[in-house]
Amino acid sequence: MTAATTADVAARIREHDRSERRVAERPDLRAAAVAVVVLDDPERGPGVLLTRRTSRLRDHPGQFALPGGSVDPGEDTVTAARRELDEELGLRLGEDTVLGLLDDYATRSGFVITPVVMAATGAVADLVPSPDEVSELFHIPFDELDVDPRFLTIEESPRPVVQMPLVGHFIHAPTGAVLLQFREVALRGRTTRVDELEQPVFAWR
Repeated sequence: MTAATTADVAARIREHDRSERRVAERPDLRAAAVAVVVLDDPERGPGVLLTRRTSRLRDHPGQFALPGGSVDPGEDTVTAARRELDEELGLRLGEDTVLGLLDDYATRSGFVITPVVMAATGAVADLVPSPDEVSELFHIPFDELDVDPRFLTIEESPRPVVQMPLVGHFIHAPTGAVLLQFREVALRGRTTRVDELEQPVFAWR
């Protein structure tokens, strides 16, 4: 069980962003951002929000995801992550809630994802997920997030496929890779790179 506090997480994320963060120089890919929200629930304590996409969405239907999407013209990654968080979960957070950024992750489907870590206080039950985008909402406490990943080999790639065993399922990259790095940096205080971890073939499109 992790002994990390919200204060520990904030300090470690800020330090990683300031001195350790890896940026993907991929102008051939579209910029995207996801929100890694540390929500301190009054009953459950601090944990990270995770969603499952509806089956009606065109891209990656039914898959587990962090709130996020493409960076619109005129936006930066922080603004995009905050906008997408509001659109998907009805959670409107200011710039002062941003703790920092994790490493970029280049996806097989043509994006460079920048994870934006934010901190908030409030009840998970008060959030209002968009029925058009979110079929399920999860709050994963730190002790449940602090689990070891599984790595699989596939014929299609020399890179290992990462799986995080969470919420009764195996969460794959890119979401699984982002959650793994958050666990390593924020909960365990160590730098671990995830940009060479592979996605399952079904997520390549």
